[in-house]
Amino acid sequence: MKNKDNYESYEEIRDAMWKNADTAQDIFGEIKFRKNNKKNYFRGFLKIISFILIAALSGGITAQYVVNKDKATKNITGNSSSNMVGNNIKGIYGNEISQVTEKVSPVVVGISNKGEGLWDTPGGSGSGVIFKSDGYIITNYHLVEGATEIKVKLSNDKILDAKIVGTDAISDLAVIKADASNLPIAKLGDSSKVNVGDLAIAIGNPLGEQFSGMVTAGIISSLDRKINIADKKTGEQTIYKIIQTDAAINSANSGGALCNSNGEVIGINSLKISSENGTYGMGFAINSNEAKEIINDLMTHGKVTRTSIGIYGTAIVSTGNDDVQGVQVLEVTPGSGAAVAGIKPNDIIMQIGDTSVENMEDLSNIIKKYKVTDSISCKVWRKGKALNISIILSELKVN
Repeated sequence: MKNKDNYESYEEIRDAMWKNADTAQDIFGEIKFRKNNKKNYFRGFLKIISFILIAALSGGITAQYVVNKDKATKNITGNSSSNMVGNNIKGIYGNEISQVTEKVSPVVVGISNKGEGLWDTPGGSGSGVIFKSDGYIITNYHLVEGATEIKVKLSNDKILDAKIVGTDAISDLAVIKADASNLPIAKLGDSSKVNVGDLAIAIGNPLGEQFSGMVTAGIISSLDRKINIADKKTGEQTIYKIIQTDAAINSANSGGALCNSNGEVIGINSLKISSENGTYGMGFAINSNEAKEIINDLMTHGKVTRTSIGIYGTAIVSTGNDDVQGVQVLEVTPGSGAAVAGIKPNDIIMQIGDTSVENMEDLSNIIKKYKVTDSISCKVWRKGKALNISIILSELKVN
C-alpha cells in the first residue's frame, strides 16, 4: 500500500507539474498575444494619422473650391469691389455694352429736319451728341443740310427746337444749338489712346420710336484710316483721318457717339463717309481729337477754313530717263491760286518749299500747315524742264 500510495503521490506530483506546464503554456501564449496587440495598436495608430491627413487635405481642397466659386460668382454678378473702374462695374463676364449704353444714352439725341409730322418714321432722322450743357450738339452735316426747321428729341422724349451754329461738309460735321439748359454732356475721350481691337460701341437715338436707343457694337478695326473725299464740282480733294470699326454705322446712329468701354466718346459716327466710298460692313467715325478742332472752328467762325492749291491730281513716277516723281495735275480749278499761277494739266508738282511731294496726301498735309493767302514755292516738271512757280493759296470752297 505504501508503494501504491507513493505511486499515487508521484502521479499527483507529476500531474501538478504538467498542470504547471500547461499553465505556463497558457501564460506564454498570453504573453505572445500581448505582443501582437502592440503591433496592431501601432498599425491602428498609423491608420488614424492617415485618415486625419486625408481629411485635412480634402477639407483644404473643398475650402479652396468654395472660395474660387464665390469669386467667380462675384465676377459674374459684378459685386466684387476689385472690378470697379470709375463709375462702371466691370466683371470678367460683365456686360460692358449695357453699362456704356446706360451711361451715354442720356447725352445722345435724335435729330430731324423733316418737321414734326414725320417724327415716328426713321427716314430723314439721325443722331447727335450733347457736348455743352446749354444745348450745343454736334451731329452730321448731311442731317441738317438745307434744313429750314430742326427738331431735337432728348432721351427723355422731350422735344426742342434747334438752329444751326456752323457746318463742315468735308468732315460731315455740324454744330446746332437747342433751346435748353442743364443738359447732361458727353465726355470726349482722347482718340490717340485708342487701340486696334478695343471695344467700340455706336449709340444713336433716331426719332423713329421703333429705332430709339439704337446700339451696335464691335471692335476698333483700324486707326488713322485716311479717307480721300473729292468735291464732285471742283475736283478738290481733302484727306483726313478717321476711325474704322466693324460696328454698324447706319442712318439710325449716324451723328451719334462711338464710345470706348469707359463710356467716353472717341468718335462721331458718319454714314456719309461710308456711302461716299461705296463701302459696306465697315463703319467710320470722325475721331474725337479731329472733332474737337472742328467743333472749335464751328463755334468760333461757323465754318472750318481750309487752304486750297486748286488742283486735282494723282501720284506718278516717271519711267523715262527723267526719273520724275510727284503729283501729276489732272484738272485745275478755275480762279484758284494754281490757275492764276499758270499751272496746267499734265504738270508734275515735285516739291513744295523744301519738301518733296509724292502723292496727293503729301500735298494736302503740306498746304494744311499754311494759311489762306500764303504764298508757296513749287518745283514743277513740265515737258522735260523743271520750273519754279509761286502759288498763292486760296480758301477751299465746298459746294
